[in-house]
Amino acid sequence: MHKDSSQRASVLQHVSHNVRRLRHAADMSQTALAEKSGVSRRMLVAIEAGEKNVSLTTLDRVAEALDVAFSDLIQAPDARDTSRINEVAWAGVIPGSKAVLLSKATATREVEQWEWCLQPGEVYPSQPDADGWSEQIYVFEGCLTLTVGDVTNTIASGEFFMFASNQPHGYRNDGPVAVRFVRNVVI
Repeated sequence: MHKDSSQRASVLQHVSHNVRRLRHAADMSQTALAEKSGVSRRMLVAIEAGEKNVSLTTLDRVAEALDVAFSDLIQAPDARDTSRINEVAWAGVIPGSKAVLLSKATATREVEQWEWCLQPGEVYPSQPDADGWSEQIYVFEGCLTLTVGDVTNTIASGEFFMFASNQPHGYRNDGPVAVRFVRNVVI
């Protein structure tokens, strides 16, 4: 992880706070966490101090040792909606290269990933899914109109939305250009 932007610094602060908080909650010393994760104690000290760029692999190992999800390490500690992460988890050397963890959901069986394209005027009505199912939508081109029950949501390019899909819902393109989006169905 890189410290060169303010967003990057805030994620390093989140990681620092969360690793320390979760380690204390697990009643583990830094030495015990180092042994369990295979990450050096020196690296853990630097992570908890917010001074160290950390690879995604290292964070995965720390999360596994703490028996938490990767997202629990990078999420803002005061997040109101714990399923909505929206944090840069990796930034490349070349400006603009990044990986953003948008959201998380608990799945009981599987997750389906769909790529959708709706041309202007196209409508797709959907029947309610089973209880416990949810959808995660990320629009990468155009603007999607999503109805969930009686509520209409407008999701612009670069935005995402999550909802329990056990209610009537539908997708439509009210715009002048094609809308393209990724739809994850969490079963």
